Amino acid sequence: MTFTFDTGMLIALERRKRRATAALRAIVRRGLLPVVPAVVYAEWWRGRVDVREEILAMVLVEGMPASLCRAAGEALGAVRGASLADAVVMASAALRGGGVVYTSDVRDLQRLQRHFPTVLVLSV
Repeated sequence: MTFTFDTGMLIALERRKRRATAALRAIVRRGLLPVVPAVVYAEWWRGRVDVREEILAMVLVEGMPASLCRAAGEALGAVRGASLADAVVMASAALRGGGVVYTSDVRDLQRLQRHFPTVLVLSV
């Protein structure tokens, strides 16, 4: 099982939302690191603060290899109105075999599920 975080999840963690912190704790207890695609990291980052550093210590920031760029681009072509960050998040999870994406933007990511059926979208 893999776990991918979008920007909304990082913001929820930063704001110490109970559901988000419980999800992160459960993932870490399994000995896993959730993945944060680089575009999400860029979208979320607004400067260094201690809580952001704590969050970054518990996640794996994923670069943008060509395979991820292609998969996200294909999703943008297939799902009208999808955003780049959302397409990258879903493609990232799908390329790792599926798994769970945590988001505060369930509706937009669920639209991308038609293109990435192996990915489960959960709300924080």
